[in-house]
Amino acid sequence: MRYIAAVSSPADDWSSRHSVPAMARRTAALLNVLSADRPDPAAVAEALLAHGETGPLELTSREVERMRAAAALVREVFTADGVDGAAEVLNRLLHRHTGPLRLSSHGGGTPWHPHLDRDDDAPWDEWLLASSCMALTVLLWDRQVPPGRVCASPSCHDVFITQGSGPERRYCSRRCATRERVAAHRRAARASD
Repeated sequence: MRYIAAVSSPADDWSSRHSVPAMARRTAALLNVLSADRPDPAAVAEALLAHGETGPLELTSREVERMRAAAALVREVFTADGVDGAAEVLNRLLHRHTGPLRLSSHGGGTPWHPHLDRDDDAPWDEWLLASSCMALTVLLWDRQVPPGRVCASPSCHDVFITQGSGPERRYCSRRCATRERVAAHRRAARASD
């Protein structure tokens, strides 16, 4: 059974840990860990725990492989061309892979919140696909821009959520941005020699 216990501490508030932006960041983190050739079930469980799931979590290799297939479908949102392309992918995924929108409190264990998976005990892959589609759909709807993208570094294939304050991001992390800036500087220096 997958549920999150309600927490009364303001520092660990359930609503902020399960906000749409937090769920979108969880989607990106899971897509990145699941993009490995053979994702380690412990690494996938660690990503889930880091983004609000309660433990202990013991995932089987089969569950992770099915989650990996679901992640590949969701990744298409991040590789889509512009907002219309991302919306088209989300509409297709919502139509083919999710249940009707419903509210759940996981039997009173959490505050009421929306779900698109078919029931509270849905398999991990169905849950990943449905919850990711919901978070990315709301972000696209709210901002009218693609909710995320793939890192612009040729040596990195991670996805990231683009929505936030500040200039438009091209890289998944400062590390990738710095590596590409240094590489461009070195190319320019060699060209001027």
